[in-house]
Order: sequence, then C-alpha cells, then structure tokens
Amino acid sequence: QQSSSNVAPSVIDPVVLINNVPTVAAGQLSTVTLSRYLSSLVASDETLREMEGLILSVAMACKTISTLVNRAGINNLTGLETDVMGTRSGTQTPTGKRKRKEEKVKKNVQGEDVKKLDVLSNGVLKNALRFTGKLGLLASEEEDEALLIESALDSRYVAVFDPLDGSSNIDASICTGTIFGVLEDDTVEMKNEFRRNGGNSNTVSSPDLQTILQPGNQLAAAGYCMYSSSTILVFTLGGSHPVIGFTLDPQLGEFVLTHPNMRVPARGEYYSLNEGNSYLWDDGISRYVDTIKRGEGQSKKPYSARYVGSMVGDVHRTLLYGGIFGNPGDKKHKDGKLRLVYECSPMSFLVEQAGGSSCTSEGGSVLDKVPKDVHERSSCWLGSREDIDELKGFLGEEGENNRR
Repeated sequence: QQSSSNVAPSVIDPVVLINNVPTVAAGQLSTVTLSRYLSSLVASDETLREMEGLILSVAMACKTISTLVNRAGINNLTGLETDVMGTRSGTQTPTGKRKRKEEKVKKNVQGEDVKKLDVLSNGVLKNALRFTGKLGLLASEEEDEALLIESALDSRYVAVFDPLDGSSNIDASICTGTIFGVLEDDTVEMKNEFRRNGGNSNTVSSPDLQTILQPGNQLAAAGYCMYSSSTILVFTLGGSHPVIGFTLDPQLGEFVLTHPNMRVPARGEYYSLNEGNSYLWDDGISRYVDTIKRGEGQSKKPYSARYVGSMVGDVHRTLLYGGIFGNPGDKKHKDGKLRLVYECSPMSFLVEQAGGSSCTSEGGSVLDKVPKDVHERSSCWLGSREDIDELKGFLGEEGENNRR
C-alpha cells in the first residue's frame, strides 16, 4: 500500500467522493461512474466543462472499440486491411478464365501494415471527437495529415491519439489499447489572421500545425484505455488532478471508478523492453539491463522481465507495480519506434503526473522534447522515479556515438 506522503493533491479527492455517495447495497462499495465524477469536477470548476465533454466522448468511443476488439474473431475483424488492386472487371486470361483482382496490404504513413481494427478504431474515435464541437483539430497515428474541423476552428482544444496501440497482438487476443492527449489551442488569433490573409481553411496551415507540435509538458489531459480481461480507462487532467482509473462494468454499460488515485511506486522490480533487439542497443543500455537483472543495481535485488509488446499493457503494469518501461533508440532505429506526439508524450505526462518519471535515451526529458513533425519518432523510458534516475547514470555520450 502507498503511504499517505505519496498521494498527490487533487481538486476533488476521489476517495472523499466515494465515501459521500450512498452505497448501492449493504456490503457493497459505492458506485461512482465516470459521468458523475466529471460532473463533480465541473461543479467546483466551470472551466472544465469542455474537457468533461471531451473525456466522455473518448469514453463512448472506447466502449465501442472494446466491443469491436472483444468480437473481432467472431465478426471476422482480425487480419490485415487490404486494398483491391489490378484488373478491370471482366478482364480475362488467354484461357478464357476471369482474372482475380489482386489485394495489396494497406500501409499507414509510417509504412507499417494496417490491421482491420486499426481502420475501424480510427474511424470510431475520430467521429466521436469531431462531433463534440469542442475540437478544431484532430491528429491520429493512422492518418497521413491532421484533420481540420471548420465548424469548430476557434475551439479551445485539439486532440491527438493512437486509436489502437498494440494492434499487431489483436489476432492472438493479447491486450491492446487507445492512447490520447489533449492540448490547448493557443493559436486561434494566428489562425484567424492567416485566413484573413487568404489562407486555405481546408488544409493544415502553419499556425494549425504548431498547435499539435507542442511539447508534452503543455498537455491539458492525457490517458489511455486498455482492452484486456477488463476494459480500463485511465486519465489525468493535469495540474493538481490525480491519475484516476475507471473500469467498464458490462452490466451497467458504464465506466466505474476503481482506481481513485494511481501512484507509481518509487522503485519497482520489473523491466519491460524488447530484449530481442539487445544486440542493437547502446553499450550503456546493455550494461544497465545486465546490472539490474543480476541484482547488482542500487536496489540490490534482481529484476524480472515483463513484456507484452503493447505499450498500453506494459505501461499499465508499470503504473501499478513500478519498475521501468523502455523503447530505446538503437543502431537500426536511431530515434526509437514510438511516436512522440501520439504515444511518448501522453504516456510520459500520465506517468509523471502519477509520481513517476520519464526520459529519452539521451537522458533528456520526454516532456520537454518539441516535435518537428506529427509522426516524429522518439526513444522513451518511463516508470518509477528511482529506476529512471538510476538508468540516467548509464546514459551518455557513448549512446550518441554508437548510433552514428
């Protein structure tokens, strides 16, 4: 159990909220739904009303995605998304047989194979957010370009998201998730001036793009939804708000408060990274992993490996039990494989809000890193504060030299 000294202050203490809600039945815990919790926040801070609508829209989309994931095998939603290519209808071979149309596996902007559920999840989340009327701009990992919403261009917020993280695991029924972040749009006046001077509002203008290309420390909210043995929505509104978790109750059809104030233990006993790439790692990272595996690190306890291959699943476990999660840059992928805007920044923001820490393989702050492109990749380490501090002692100039 976490000590009281390791509990972050909050605008409304979720535990107090639970204790002040009448019990559902004798002997049962009080049921605090997501909508009720958010309403209580708005009651004390009216400026959160727009954010309330956004979080509820994300939750609605996540319910739908959860159903799609759970029924993927039954509804033939597993496998890759394909484009029909090639011959015209009616074209025949010299033998008189009709040619079959060729199918080509669809690729995203990063050149990765796209799963059927990637496409469906992206559409679900995009539509849920665009019709809130509270976002002027959306950016998705699955989209080549950001989407402008002309009817809400002067909105306060913009959203970024990875609709289905870990989708390569979907055919094996391993946990997947949705990652999202919300940024404040501080370029409304710039955009208005741009359009008054002849800018095209149907494209992502320079001022619009700058709204997305903000460092993670500017996030107004961030979170994820994990689809596993249960569906869990975890998020924070930043500032003095805690990291809080809600589990989808399939009987109620509602997200119910189950994790009132999530705090990362100061140190853990697990490391989570793909050791299949260890031959490509920098020497410092290799020495760090070898040190903690042998129990020769600062804790003097040997660490155990835990790796799912879905960032949401691995970070969720790290958030609960402590330790360290990493996706380092290496000799093959200099900048790592995760996207700074859609994955690294939102997850680092969430973990740091829960008392943890994060850094890049160069030792710098993930949250201070300013993206130059919406699909920019970055190395990323996050987890228990003491574990990250220990890792930093192994990072340095040698890592930079090895990647050159």
